[in-house]
Amino acid sequence: MEIFLWMILAFLIFQRLGELALANRNRKWMVERGAKEWGQGHYFLFILLHSAFFVCIIAEFVWTPYVQQPFFYFALAGFFVLQILRIACIRTLGKRWNTRILVLPDEEPIRKGIYRFVKHPNYVIVFFELMVIPVLFHAYLTALIFPFLHLLVLTVRIPAEERALHERI
Repeated sequence: MEIFLWMILAFLIFQRLGELALANRNRKWMVERGAKEWGQGHYFLFILLHSAFFVCIIAEFVWTPYVQQPFFYFALAGFFVLQILRIACIRTLGKRWNTRILVLPDEEPIRKGIYRFVKHPNYVIVFFELMVIPVLFHAYLTALIFPFLHLLVLTVRIPAEERALHERI
């Protein structure tokens, strides 16, 4: 089981690094089309939060004896559902998906797919990922702390996004 968990962790790290590369490509594409970036001052908080998240999962996983709990399979199912939703967000936004706040002039926010139902679905998904993923690794302290930290960062991020969208109009 531990090998399987290390594989999941490696997948997640490579996924996040791949998403950063995709975000950089999308950022370049958007800037070439006149996009303006907002909220650069708090972006480091996301990098710090997600980097610390993985460090804490690894630390808890390595430093505590692993005992598979009955709810592991519920967490694993939740993980797969969250991955599908995460991919849906990225696909729906296409080249406009980014980890930064970029607004293209004269373009309306996308309101299709999952964005028809939830204004900031990716943040909701990440919130639940920050709870579910640590449970897979019996990193319960990480599962308690990081969703809360994510919400704190969002108290800065979401208002910055809303200002960017309103000032664009």
